[in-house]
Amino acid sequence: METSEIKKLIEDGITDAEAIVTGDGGKYEATVVSPAFEGLSMLKEHQLVYKTVNAQIASGELHALTIKAYTPEEWEQNKA
Repeated sequence: METSEIKKLIEDGITDAEAIVTGDGGKYEATVVSPAFEGLSMLKEHQLVYKTVNAQIASGELHALTIKAYTPEEWEQNKA
């Protein structure tokens, strides 16, 4: 599975999401920024992202995905 495919799945599945995906060999890291994360716990944020790639995880095509999820405001603070 290519990083661009994972990026597309996440961005298509979460409203106004921007994703940066790195990795290979079935193990990837996704940094996802979306206003959809506003007010959610970290667990709920991760569940929202996993929902977009669940079929690929279930099939074994995607072995591991580490997630960092941010609201746009959190992302701006994190970059500073």
